[in-house]
Amino acid sequence: MTAATSRPQFGAPARTIRQVDYGFFGPDSPTWKVWTAPTALIGFQRSVTLEHFDPDLTAAVADVGGIYSDPRGRLDHTFAYFLIAAVADSRMAIEASEHLMTVHAKATGIEPISGKRYSANNPDSQLWIHVTGWHSVLKCYEMYGPGPLTPAEEQRYWEECVIAAELQTCKPGTVPRNRAEVREYFAAMRPKLCVSERAREGMHYLFFTPSEKGRDLWAGSRLVAPAAIATLPEWMRVMGGFDQPGFLDAAYPPAVRAAMAVLKREKLTLKVAKRFIGPMTGRLLQQHLEAGIPDNPVTVTPAEAKQRYGRAARTVSGEGVATA
Repeated sequence: MTAATSRPQFGAPARTIRQVDYGFFGPDSPTWKVWTAPTALIGFQRSVTLEHFDPDLTAAVADVGGIYSDPRGRLDHTFAYFLIAAVADSRMAIEASEHLMTVHAKATGIEPISGKRYSANNPDSQLWIHVTGWHSVLKCYEMYGPGPLTPAEEQRYWEECVIAAELQTCKPGTVPRNRAEVREYFAAMRPKLCVSERAREGMHYLFFTPSEKGRDLWAGSRLVAPAAIATLPEWMRVMGGFDQPGFLDAAYPPAVRAAMAVLKREKLTLKVAKRFIGPMTGRLLQQHLEAGIPDNPVTVTPAEAKQRYGRAARTVSGEGVATA
């Protein structure tokens, strides 16, 4: 997501995260397991930092400015969107995705390196956000959490990644469907990525947020950043200018794995999410953990959900459209 996502309101205030159905994946899905693990907090910081390798996304972030004026709000609402896509019911997910695309439609301008017009809703940029998000969260789950998924779980995880991409403007045929295709995607993208002065500024700002933006965010970013950097390939570290000594790479994984084992206790996970990410993420995660059986305990496709709960359906039914 871009800085334009700093203040969305997802769905009606009285709703909870899972009322009408199980959304797109369901309780037995690897997506639920990976995206609600405490390791997702590290993966999320990793992914929003890597967004800046796309020059169009860097321009959108810098021009809109939400990350610098309200970094906590941007991080909170961006993570909330990913969480909604992963575990919310289909109504909340569709309303959130439509609202996000409406906000992104306003994030356009001229990318200064190429001189071409950028749009936050550009399918290629949205695919970079999507793949780096899903890959980063899984990478940190493997490295700092329970370890690799089973082959069947991993295949299903990437199939579910393709489904979730339908909520954005990504072209379905371009979304990687397995680990090999993810590697091919990063290899194909690497020559297209670049780092400008403000891209580095944005990445370092997210990894090491200034203290004037809040002591919790300042402290949390410095605790999580070495763990996130330790998962990155050398070329990303060099390009981003945030490499770190080898002893940190060696020392952090066992320490982080121990911390993540403690955070498997739900109350602690909620406390950390609310304090270091934000209130919306914490509230949604708590609703997920406390949710009972929905009205219709099934999963649906995004196409079915759009037909039932999309903007056109809400207009016909007289419900109106949620706004910020």
